[in-house]
Amino acid sequence: MSKSTADEALELPPVESSEFPLTTAQVGMAAFLCSEAAFFSTLVVSYLIYLGQDQSGPTPAESLSLTRAVINSAFLLGSSGTIMLAMNSRKANSLGGFSVWMFVTIALGVMFLVGTAYEWEELIYKDGLTISRNLFGTTFFTLIGFHAFHVTIGLVLLTIITCLERAGRFSAKSEAPELVSWYWHFVDAVWIVIFGVVYWMGT
Repeated sequence: MSKSTADEALELPPVESSEFPLTTAQVGMAAFLCSEAAFFSTLVVSYLIYLGQDQSGPTPAESLSLTRAVINSAFLLGSSGTIMLAMNSRKANSLGGFSVWMFVTIALGVMFLVGTAYEWEELIYKDGLTISRNLFGTTFFTLIGFHAFHVTIGLVLLTIITCLERAGRFSAKSEAPELVSWYWHFVDAVWIVIFGVVYWMGT
């Protein structure tokens, strides 16, 4: 075998360089959502730890309505589908489609908050469950309250994004709408966990 042939045989194939799949803004949002996930995990674990330690009523089984929670969940989880349709419309350069689906997403989010407010009214004035009544009330209102606060922030962001997009303030390459959709999907995912732990297990 000649020297040149041996060199060719030992030569390694070139390694193709690959770009990092996420942009700086996406990495920042992912890091933020991870920190939020840790925060909600702490609240959920606290709820589970203290659940059942205080036997004074009302208890979850006595006060929570699974049917009402399912209906409320349908509003929020449905909004995940509509915001996906909004993002698809934006990629297709359809401002009309984007606007319609964003308005539907916002409406579903508002309906979820209205449902949460109605639930709280029933719990407080009908069942006598307050944040200071017992450990269940403390952990329940803290967990659900922080989630409702995050939903409210999401609705504000969705409204701002929709208005700016309709005003032509975003370029086609702008990541802001997509990043806000990530936040909204995160809020929905957190609710799935809350529904399972608080409502499904509790009732």
